[in-house]
Amino acid sequence: MKKLTVLLLSLALLCLCAPIQSSARMRFVTIGTGGVTGVYYPTGGAISRMVNKKAKVYGLKATVESTGGSVFNINAVVNGDLEFGIAQSDRQYQAYHGMKEWKGKPQKDLRAVFSIHPESITLIASDASGINSLKDLKGKRVAIGNPGSGQLGNSRDALWLAGLDEKKDIKAEYVKAVESASALQDERIDAYFYTVGHPNGSIKEATAGRVKVHIVPITNVKPLTDKFPYYAAANIPMKFYPNATNKEELVPTFGVKATLVTSAKVPDDVVYAITKEVFDNFKDFKKLHPAYSVLTKKNMLEGLSAPFHPGAIKYFKEAGLM
Repeated sequence: MKKLTVLLLSLALLCLCAPIQSSARMRFVTIGTGGVTGVYYPTGGAISRMVNKKAKVYGLKATVESTGGSVFNINAVVNGDLEFGIAQSDRQYQAYHGMKEWKGKPQKDLRAVFSIHPESITLIASDASGINSLKDLKGKRVAIGNPGSGQLGNSRDALWLAGLDEKKDIKAEYVKAVESASALQDERIDAYFYTVGHPNGSIKEATAGRVKVHIVPITNVKPLTDKFPYYAAANIPMKFYPNATNKEELVPTFGVKATLVTSAKVPDDVVYAITKEVFDNFKDFKKLHPAYSVLTKKNMLEGLSAPFHPGAIKYFKEAGLM
């Protein structure tokens, strides 16, 4: 009986030790995303699944964490609490250069990996308003976003592009974009801005009511993208909004991008593995969300404002993308 007890204890110890020995050979990284109902969370999930299929090849496993979004993810990445995070390109720029929440504290360890889907500055107007360009907003009732929102800053930049002053040239309404669809249909406003990935439920609502509406083209955006490097030209696929009165298939605009960021302290081979799996499985990645239909490998290297991580650079050079 004594020998049997010793044998059983030995087997139990072996069982307990096996996973520890195995995990010692495996590295783990976490990707910070956003709310579980948003686009960031399934994006992180898709990236982790791609990497985990090759866990034995890279000695690497990835997990996903639902977070508060861009600011949280950037702070967690530079503090070492996350290895990767998804963040808007304007937030990436502001953190690296010590602006906004990071004023006076530039996050110089922040590194870009690649950009993902565009979040377009979208201008929706009623047909009756006669608004067919940014300049046509003059004298109109325009919802430009609620105070303190990133939305408001994007709208102001669009007005700057057209040479318009929000105090003098338009009748500005400072309300949330999600509340503006009903206001447009109730004819309380003539147009509203919304920074968002497409397709979007609020815009579908705005285009499906009694009042006929369209998405206004925002063209000649180079002065804006030159001034603010976190902006990039973008297109809105009109197939997502069949009830809008637009005739064109793509409506030009500008936008920020959702981007994958990391820290300079994350090993090169880890970042290389993440980058390689996404780009080598590009067709499958594009199927993840309708917002990804406009993605190309080339434009996933655009709209980034922190330095590229060396691990990402290694892959891009191998793939002929850089």
